Amino acid sequence: MTPAEQSIRAAEICLLAPVVPVLVIDDVSKAQGLAKALITGGLPALEVTLRTAGALEAIRAMADVEGGVVGAGTLLTPADVKAAKAAGAKFGVSPGATQKLLDACAEYELPLLPGAATASEVMALLEQGYTVQKFFPAEAAGGAPMLKSIGGPIPQVRFCPTGGVSLKNANDYLSLPNVMCVGGSWVAPAAMVAAGDWAGITALAAEAAKLS
Repeated sequence: MTPAEQSIRAAEICLLAPVVPVLVIDDVSKAQGLAKALITGGLPALEVTLRTAGALEAIRAMADVEGGVVGAGTLLTPADVKAAKAAGAKFGVSPGATQKLLDACAEYELPLLPGAATASEVMALLEQGYTVQKFFPAEAAGGAPMLKSIGGPIPQVRFCPTGGVSLKNANDYLSLPNVMCVGGSWVAPAAMVAAGDWAGITALAAEAAKLS
């Protein structure tokens, strides 16, 4: 799968909803309930970060939930890519990009949202064919003003900003022409997940799904 083909698929996923939930799942038994709650609320694209021991099992569980598109976040190595693909991930997200990681995504045919935080990083990925990228860490890297500035000279790249994005500032990003969606964890608060408050999470997802 070429970088251009990956970007086409990544764009399709990014356009499913204005927000991609960024999920850190400690308790795998909560995975399917969480996925159902978010999908019911109108957020079908889900990013499960590989930051917990049960992340891959969570991806396997969530991949079976109807209507969802589950991806793996925090991809750092080729081994991460291979494991994520085997677990059923339909896309990958990385905080940055290395050639080994990009090569692995091509080999295992896993559409990647590669991370970039500077104009040079954006240009380097664009040179390889990645026209859809993750802007990370969004707020720390300059926020919406930085992304707007990048969009001036490099309008052909579109982004999913993640990192410090919340309900309060999501529209600052979504109003930019080079932003397709945002990634955020606010739609799945840890306390609500632990309590199994699926109705509450569905309400948060529905609120996020109305953003534009």
